[in-house]
Amino acid sequence: MSRHGTPQTTDVGPSGIERSRIAAALTGLPAEEAGTGQNGDFLLVTAADSIVAQVERAAAAVGATVIVAADPVQALQNWDQVAEVLVGSDIHDLPARRRAPALLIGETADGTDLWDQAAHLGAERVVILPEGISWLAEFMGRQNTDAGTAHVLGLIGASGGVGATTAACWLAHLGADAGIRTLLVDGDPQGGGLELALAAEDAAGLRWPDFATVRGSIGEDQLASSLPTVGGFAFLSWPGSKHAVGAVDAASLSGVLDAARRTFELVIIDIGRSAEQVTNFAWDCDRILFLAPPQLKAAISASRMLHELPPVPTSLVFRGRPGNGLDGSVVAAAIGVPFECALPNIRGTASCAEDGRLLEVARRRAVRKFASRVLSLDEMGGR
Repeated sequence: MSRHGTPQTTDVGPSGIERSRIAAALTGLPAEEAGTGQNGDFLLVTAADSIVAQVERAAAAVGATVIVAADPVQALQNWDQVAEVLVGSDIHDLPARRRAPALLIGETADGTDLWDQAAHLGAERVVILPEGISWLAEFMGRQNTDAGTAHVLGLIGASGGVGATTAACWLAHLGADAGIRTLLVDGDPQGGGLELALAAEDAAGLRWPDFATVRGSIGEDQLASSLPTVGGFAFLSWPGSKHAVGAVDAASLSGVLDAARRTFELVIIDIGRSAEQVTNFAWDCDRILFLAPPQLKAAISASRMLHELPPVPTSLVFRGRPGNGLDGSVVAAAIGVPFECALPNIRGTASCAEDGRLLEVARRRAVRKFASRVLSLDEMGGR
């Protein structure tokens, strides 16, 4: 599910990363142009005439067929027979034991309650109309294509200094080393620029502010060729400078992250911890790692942010230290998430991150073991 209407949420674990190559670019069709898509039916459950009209317009652009049902009871006969189920913001409850809808479709006037409603319904994404109509047309047009989609892994630190950025950089580097086409995304505009930790501030390519005015579809070749690379992977960072940077709005974030799913095989997002960052990035993730400190009380206190996360698999990465006597499984049980693994405690990592030498320690045996556990590299053919 997405708070701004683009990313797909799938219930997959670390071994479920899609390895197939992207087969098709984004169409970029404006909503008013007719297309020739060969799509299965979509079921739209809503009594809101304005939503029906806009969804049918998007469907017409790609040659899709929409079956409209005014309420869930009327929708039952077609619920399991269509490619995807879409529900309008006027629907607040769904039939029991039916698959969750792919999209909750609302309108600008519905406000921020849409995401709480989507979580209640189990909807995978939120689309806000009319702003999201072009994206909706693209979504409907590609349901029967064989285009691959990336696995999106987000990392959130319970507090500063627990190693979320370090872990994200290591995972991106070792994922790429395993032959996985990887993108590392900096989700924190106040974090000083992830590129500094990679010593890549001079690498040629676009940063987040360059996408501030982007609207609509971004082709896979266009995105891949525009981003800087380091350590074998592409990255998208906020600038690592003292100068103020402009905001990137939700529509631009949507276009970039949706293109990233179709361009790469693995997208790793260093989310940050603010409510805005969770809104912008956590809801794009298929899976989230929550990094907690080795203090039980602090971990439990920080775990309150777990209630703000999307309903996707979330597990604990424990930032322990030798001799602290606290086990990661104890912390995981206390905050109510599965224990994933411990982040390697390698001497000098903090200074390496400060000096831009973070990838120098990524080939350490302990780091490779960590990456293999999180990404299931052995199952994915990693070297």
